[in-house]
Amino acid sequence: MIRFIHTKDTLALRSLVLRNGLAEQDCINPQDDLPDTFHLGYYNEEGKLVCILTCQHEQHPKLPHDGYRLRGMATHPDARRKGYARELLLAAMEHIKTQLQIPYLWFNARAIAYPFYESLGFEYMSDEFDIPGIGPHKEMFKLL
Repeated sequence: MIRFIHTKDTLALRSLVLRNGLAEQDCINPQDDLPDTFHLGYYNEEGKLVCILTCQHEQHPKLPHDGYRLRGMATHPDARRKGYARELLLAAMEHIKTQLQIPYLWFNARAIAYPFYESLGFEYMSDEFDIPGIGPHKEMFKLL
């Protein structure tokens, strides 16, 4: 089941999956609690939160219109390859398009996730670059 969640609900998975066990309080993004930021979570059949994402209202400087940025998408290692991330991201894109009426979603994709995002129709808009302590990324976007 997909639900809107709070910043605090995202921190354990962010720490585990995205930040190499960094303390949860250090996994908070400055925009997490802005009024137009939202967080979604996927709860499995047992009611455990297994996949999360955050979307913040942020225009990309290379794109002409108002946009949203995907941040902190993470799936628990035991819940990978079950389609949860796909369902969650599709729900976020639908919300951005229909409820918020924003024309695109963009983000910095980790190299390991390039095939996942490509499978959903996202396109590259940068060469690969390194985020210190996290690794190689490329900017990606999709018109909604």
